[in-house]
Amino acid sequence: MLRKLIVQDKLPSMIFWGPPGTGKTTLAQIIAHETKSRFVQLSATSSSVADVRAAIKEAGEQIKFFQKRTIVFIDEIHRFNKAQQDAFLPAVENGIITLIGATTENPSFEVNSALLSRSRVFVLEKLSPENIIEIIRHTLADSEHGLGKQKIVFSPDSELLLATLADGDARSALNALEVAIDFSTPKNDENVLELTSAEIKEAFQKTHLLYDRVGDEHYNIISALHKSMRGSDANAALYWLGRMLEAGEDPLYVARRLIRFASEDVGLADPQALVQANAAYQASHSIGLPECSVNLAQAVVYLARAPKSVDLYKAYGRVARLIHEGSNPPVPIHLRNAPTKLMQDLDYGKDYLYPPDKDASEQCYLPEEIKDQKFI
Repeated sequence: MLRKLIVQDKLPSMIFWGPPGTGKTTLAQIIAHETKSRFVQLSATSSSVADVRAAIKEAGEQIKFFQKRTIVFIDEIHRFNKAQQDAFLPAVENGIITLIGATTENPSFEVNSALLSRSRVFVLEKLSPENIIEIIRHTLADSEHGLGKQKIVFSPDSELLLATLADGDARSALNALEVAIDFSTPKNDENVLELTSAEIKEAFQKTHLLYDRVGDEHYNIISALHKSMRGSDANAALYWLGRMLEAGEDPLYVARRLIRFASEDVGLADPQALVQANAAYQASHSIGLPECSVNLAQAVVYLARAPKSVDLYKAYGRVARLIHEGSNPPVPIHLRNAPTKLMQDLDYGKDYLYPPDKDASEQCYLPEEIKDQKFI
């Protein structure tokens, strides 16, 4: 679809949503080049509303005097506040600019609805290792913009390692490549640099984990953990737990989610599940990371293997819906407490049957209006 829009020169305003290093900025530059449009780049981390208005004003003048269209590219558009995003609306609506925003966050949450409704969202996926290898080889062959003037060779293993450690991020791969070249020395008199797997690992220094404690991937992974435990797959659940903890997630956040899961998905099928989850929370609070990782792992595996029941979860949902939809009748007189003489005179507690002393099997504990409701 995007290629057709470019070829037909019918570009709408767009949002590119995808992980870091997947080519969002590059793609916007290609579009500007192919459509012979001016390309104005603003960064949401450093640009103000005044910068936005100045760019729009200049775009209007370019149309008026030169019939030249302008693409305004906003990197990290999710960092713009509502007022900054709203400043684009009239210009986008009137066609003064074509807006292209790039974001690593879910635009449904981070881009205001008015701007989102005027834009088409394109989702960019992580690059495959094969994609990364192609980019690396192109860089090594390009003498003008790349590293083609240097004599650099890879072993097949080191090339694949670089592409794998980049984890779909072309920028990360190229940065690591430059670092590896900087600290490598020629292996012979012909000034040929041969990059080994050891040098690639040293260039990366540590694994680049795609995880943002407040971003979209944060919610994706906690969702994967929850669904893996619900599906009784302890193996997968343990993996998703590791993805969070090894990337620096707050262990108490994870523990709180486990406590919720223990009642929501296990419930009365195994009451010990809540005990295990609470114990994991206390352990995490007491000793913190990295020691508490095994406590959380114990709870995750226990919850995954536990029998599941959502009866409690559904029952409370029915109660909540009735409360929000209904008139919420008063507490029946016989169930009310009567600590004062006035309350006693008003018959609070009258005719209440005390179960240890009397047969209370026929006693009703719900208001008359909803006495036939069944929640669990």
